[in-house]
Amino acid sequence: MIDGQGQDTIRAFLEKERLLTLDRNRWGAKVFSALGDVGPAMGMIGTLVGLVQMLANMEDPKSIGPAMAVALLTTLYGAMMATMLCLPLADKLNLRMSEEARMQALWIDALLAIQDGINPRIIEQMLKTYLPPDKRAAADAE
Repeated sequence: MIDGQGQDTIRAFLEKERLLTLDRNRWGAKVFSALGDVGPAMGMIGTLVGLVQMLANMEDPKSIGPAMAVALLTTLYGAMMATMLCLPLADKLNLRMSEEARMQALWIDALLAIQDGINPRIIEQMLKTYLPPDKRAAADAE
């Protein structure tokens, strides 16, 4: 804006920045979502490995217990990794991505309105539309 660029140029630059940021954030969420999907399957593979160990040593009753423990623990670890770590992280990243996209859209609207020379009170009202209704009332009270 300081360099006297036109509104179309500024909008294109800011929109590109917004879209590239969203794309980067989306990939981070996809990684954790995929790990959450794969975690239980990996646990089941570990269970099968543990069961194979158990069946391979059926003549030694003392080796059955540890092999069964491996079989059961891998299922537990896979399920815990998915439900307690990966999927909640993916959800949180998606939420943060949405919040960041909303903030960047607000910045674009604000900067372009300032560049247009719109009255600050009108800009304030325009930007309040980004707030949830209960927060708008609180902002008006201030």
